[in-house]
Amino acid sequence: MKTQKLGNSERIVSSMGLGMMGMSPGIYGAINEEESIMTVHRALDLGVTLLDTADTYGNGHNEQLLGKALKGRREQAIVATKFTFGPNWEFIGGHPDYVKKAIDESLRRLDLEYIDLYYQHRVDPNVPIEETVGAMADLVQAGKVRYLGLSEADAATIRRAHAVHPISALQTEYSLWSRDVEEEILPTASELGITFVAYSPLSRGFITGELRNYEDFKADDMRRILPRFQGENFQKNVDLVDKLGEIAKEKQCTVAQLAIAWTMAKGALPIPGTKRVNYLEENVEAVDIQLTSNDLERMDAVSPHAFGGRYPGM
Repeated sequence: MKTQKLGNSERIVSSMGLGMMGMSPGIYGAINEEESIMTVHRALDLGVTLLDTADTYGNGHNEQLLGKALKGRREQAIVATKFTFGPNWEFIGGHPDYVKKAIDESLRRLDLEYIDLYYQHRVDPNVPIEETVGAMADLVQAGKVRYLGLSEADAATIRRAHAVHPISALQTEYSLWSRDVEEEILPTASELGITFVAYSPLSRGFITGELRNYEDFKADDMRRILPRFQGENFQKNVDLVDKLGEIAKEKQCTVAQLAIAWTMAKGALPIPGTKRVNYLEENVEAVDIQLTSNDLERMDAVSPHAFGGRYPGM
């Protein structure tokens, strides 16, 4: 597995991570905890060190799952978790008191002494970012956290936060179909030496090419409420994936591998999510795919954006 530095630090991380959100209930349908732990172990075996969770995934279940998976293997992992959302995503909390409460609860669920990378999951519009990051910086001083990150923050907020304490990573959705970060956010992260972590590089599984019918989603699959998975948008997006499939065939890879390689070629560190070993192994192979400037131009022309927004109302 290829590696890189985490932000401006000396910490080395894998050039691809593992997104764990789908391993918990209430996200993408049925779960299998034993299978999920096997997937985490296989990721570590393959050199995938950056493991991404959050306190809100499964209302704490995901952190507990990762804690179980890391028994005896803690030193192999770069543990990244997030705070801000309350149970069932019911509020956004960025007040310093909440920050200090959230870290202790995450450490307890993970059964760890410290967290490598601690993100603010979303910026609290009611609390100045300086106050939130100041409280996060206190966690670094206390030894509970090693490095700080933000998620879905705009360029101005990133700069303000970075002035309080170095921000090592910025996590935001980025894929062939979600590219609004290219105008300001990616350049800002690059300028400040912040690692850009791309979540949903496969657009929540759509770009794998395996999703063909809306009716295939189970009743508890969150994708049912997302605009790009609904109505006419669904079929239009399936057609886009089919066109990308033609390029993937030429490159002798899957569409998923092509899409992951694209995010890496754009300078991002992707964290594709999966709960199955076979998909993990397929994703890891994308690290070795070389895309030419012509390849990138063709992909941009085929899929400049998805039909439908990332979330309802977008």
